[in-house]
Amino acid sequence: MYHPIFLASLNFLDLLDSDIKIDVLVIEGALTHKKSSLSRHNKGLDEILDKLLPRVKHIVCVGSCASYGGVFKAYDPQSITGAIFDGENRGGFWKYTFKSNGDAKVINIPGCPAHPAWIVQTLLDLRVNPKPKLDSLHRPKEHYAYLAHHGCTRNEYFEWKVDCLGFGQKEGCLFYEQGCQGPMSHASCNRILWNETSSKTRIGSPCLGCTEPTFPKENLYHTQKFMSLPAVPVGISKRAYYTLAGVAKGFKIERLEKRLLDED
Repeated sequence: MYHPIFLASLNFLDLLDSDIKIDVLVIEGALTHKKSSLSRHNKGLDEILDKLLPRVKHIVCVGSCASYGGVFKAYDPQSITGAIFDGENRGGFWKYTFKSNGDAKVINIPGCPAHPAWIVQTLLDLRVNPKPKLDSLHRPKEHYAYLAHHGCTRNEYFEWKVDCLGFGQKEGCLFYEQGCQGPMSHASCNRILWNETSSKTRIGSPCLGCTEPTFPKENLYHTQKFMSLPAVPVGISKRAYYTLAGVAKGFKIERLEKRLLDED
């Protein structure tokens, strides 16, 4: 094993010049072909990865920057990208490198930051399962088949269209007014929680959709609306959603319309 801050049997240059097979290459941070931007020991990123790539079984891109370009791509969208995705589109750093489905060795673990459990469990799974099930964005389905919306403690408010009008409140849904991306973001944050304790939505902060290739969006805390109606959650037809939303909005659920902590 080699890591810049861990003691290892080989140093960086020895590893590059060796013919040692590599089970997993973990990449963090956005990628660019600009020679002056990323270098180590006077070797550019292209040269480093070209030497390692033929010996690698799996490439694990940790974080949204390595996966899609992330916040750094927003700074320089023409030059900065993810490994095999340039934002939402295929054709990242290795646009011309992989042939015959060679990009199948790439596994993306997006998130800003990525949940530690996603990283550790993916690495452990690769020891026994060299072909994990991946979605169309090369994310492990074990962790990204779900939405951040699943397990959210505010789901009843979401169903009855009861809005949360301010951050930090325990009542109300953050989707309709606060820009929450939970219904559109593939992540298990509300199922496994952070530090096994909490999540953004549980403390009254909207999900920012950091596991999606569209992150970061402008106006993160603003809910985009069409004809006064918010965007449709993943997997629901527009007609069905707006019909149900209209019906639910017509009800007034007294229990959900007040701050529960203020009750005598």
